[in-house]
Amino acid sequence: MFSRLVTVLIVLPLAIVLIALAVANRGPVTVTIDPFNPGNPALSASMPLFVVIFASVAVGLVAGSVTTWLKQGRYRKQARRRSADIRPVQRDTSPTGAARDRPALAGPRS
Repeated sequence: MFSRLVTVLIVLPLAIVLIALAVANRGPVTVTIDPFNPGNPALSASMPLFVVIFASVAVGLVAGSVTTWLKQGRYRKQARRRSADIRPVQRDTSPTGAARDRPALAGPRS
């Protein structure tokens, strides 16, 4: 139910706007990688403007995602370390763990 609501309220209008953007920007543009010699055909490509726009957005999303993932690496490492520290304690205190097989108190001494 919630995913359908998200689809209807967010994804559908976004798709309509992107399709309108693509239709409005169908004209070809020349993209060149060499700023000093823009006429070099080996480093130039002619493509519709909407392809350039969508590719730029995609590259920006990937670059931002990778940057965020790299910056959060220390927090993931800390969480793994803490999880590894807690795992033996959880195993000993769980009702299905090794603590169930051992008596809670030592038996009487003879």
